[in-house]
Amino acid sequence: MTSSALPSPSRDWQVRWYQLVRSMARVSTARGEEQLVDWLLRPGEARVLAFVNAPAMNLVAESEPFYQALMSADVVVRDGIGVSLLMQLCNQAPGQNLNARELIPKVLTRSNGLPLALFGTREPWLSRARNAVREKFAPDSECVVAHGHLQLQDYIRIAAQHRPRVIVLGMDMPRQEQVAVALGAALGSPCLIVCGGAIIDFLGGKVPWAPRWMRRSGLEWLFRLAREPRRFWDRYVHGNPLFVKRALSIAARSLRHGPQIA
Repeated sequence: MTSSALPSPSRDWQVRWYQLVRSMARVSTARGEEQLVDWLLRPGEARVLAFVNAPAMNLVAESEPFYQALMSADVVVRDGIGVSLLMQLCNQAPGQNLNARELIPKVLTRSNGLPLALFGTREPWLSRARNAVREKFAPDSECVVAHGHLQLQDYIRIAAQHRPRVIVLGMDMPRQEQVAVALGAALGSPCLIVCGGAIIDFLGGKVPWAPRWMRRSGLEWLFRLAREPRRFWDRYVHGNPLFVKRALSIAARSLRHGPQIA
């Protein structure tokens, strides 16, 4: 099916899903993951790393600006078993799971000695997260922090003043992705900007880590739902079946029209 026969991405969420899935970076080995981290931290222009899970895909279906922010990121990786299933339905190799809770600490460890920044959440968890970064991952790094409710220009000013080599954002979607793209465009120094979601809350102890077996098996969402059902009811109880329905419609479209859609 040719692209001229397709509706534009602004009118067709399925096209957005296909294009985002096909643009995702993927690695298949631990060595490949190390090479990805090395490339992200290599001096050069500002780079943006974003993670995409099932809730993010649902938001992509509903928001073209969010989709555009993700497509503007330099590297987008999959986070979770749901996106793995979707990639297979789109005839794309999913590679290994690269979730923020495990990849970001590896990035911070590799960044030891470089200036860092944490932008997100609020006190006292923000200061506790900074302490955790200094104690566990990057003891030789200076780390500037700012809470997650400032204006965009405030983050740009702080980053320009302190020139961190790694900025970890801990904000809700889609704000953090929009902030990341704006920071990447505004900063004139080498910098990796990471869309970390709840990672600062995890590091600061506001949100407990799910057991490793649940993280490995893609069931971290169930752990978070059990702990905070009111907060995550809509995202998971309503959102997961909606994601599955959309993924199956992608599979049906692939059967009708073939795997190529761009």
